[in-house]
Amino acid sequence: MTHAQPLSAFTTLRLGGPADAVVECTDTDALIDTVTALDRAGTPVLLIAGGSNLVIGDDGFAGTAVVIATDGVEFGSDDAGPYVTAQAGADWDSLVAATVDAGFGGLECLSGIPGAAGTTPVQNVGAYGVEVGDLLRAVRLLDRATGDTRWAGPDELALGYRTSNLKGRDDHVVLAVSLRLNDGGTSQPIAYRELARRVGVDEGVAAAAADIRATVLELRRGKGMVLDADDHDTWSAGSFFTNPIVGDDVIDDVLDRIRAVVGDDVAIPQFPADGGSKLSAGWLIERAGFTRGYPSDQAAARLSTKHTLALTNRGAASTADLLALAGTVRDGVLERFGVELHPEPVFVNCSLPR
Repeated sequence: MTHAQPLSAFTTLRLGGPADAVVECTDTDALIDTVTALDRAGTPVLLIAGGSNLVIGDDGFAGTAVVIATDGVEFGSDDAGPYVTAQAGADWDSLVAATVDAGFGGLECLSGIPGAAGTTPVQNVGAYGVEVGDLLRAVRLLDRATGDTRWAGPDELALGYRTSNLKGRDDHVVLAVSLRLNDGGTSQPIAYRELARRVGVDEGVAAAAADIRATVLELRRGKGMVLDADDHDTWSAGSFFTNPIVGDDVIDDVLDRIRAVVGDDVAIPQFPADGGSKLSAGWLIERAGFTRGYPSDQAAARLSTKHTLALTNRGAASTADLLALAGTVRDGVLERFGVELHPEPVFVNCSLPR
């Protein structure tokens, strides 16, 4: 255990003040025992895995940060086919790489996403037309009230667009994740137009998982979405805002308002979603006047120079700097188009300005 350690060392944004104490757990039994003991002592607990979707306030956390560093990975099969089970702290991209290297497919579109395996079902992580929920077999959970552990199937998790019933609550801890795989190194059907075009297949067609992984990594690197300590465009929490879903009852009015700004001849990206249409947050941000690198080269916190959906720490930012930028972007899009953007990361002892 270490004391008063800055939590910036555990987040991909490299932001966050100190915790009273930090405990690293490298095996699941130690994780269960540590969390249970802290709960019984009444000590506030902050769970940190990959830290890729976490914004921690400059004042830090008044309690103990428990760093989940469990990393075991095992392959198996049952009547439904092959699967992989990973402990919660396993590096996500390393897990994806291991499945492809072992001759399986399924997870390749989720290559290059930073963070830990245990966090992926919490917000139903997705990219390039695939979500974790599409392949989720089960999650192992610790019930903090009872100390019991059990496996829960995807039907219990209320999985949705970047959400589940595990998100925004702390009564359970994800200990492990089990995911279905495709035999024969075959990818999921390609559902993302840009990806299908780059690999030379039609949408809806599967391809070699290794080829898809390589292409996804190339695409993500071009957008600054693969971690690189030397590239401040990757000092981010990934996509900071979720793509907004606009209800069927108001979508026509919203589209008319957008056209009034961008012109009738500009195609507005939109996709079907439950109860409405999903718009592109990055596209809206750019059309609202927030260019890549906004507000300036001198700003401590600014939009990525590669992708407007990523808010970045240029090395000397504070969490307050980042949140101020996020508030400016959110308010600008709302004023311009009448669409409110909602943040994707988890906030600890901080919030967007109002």
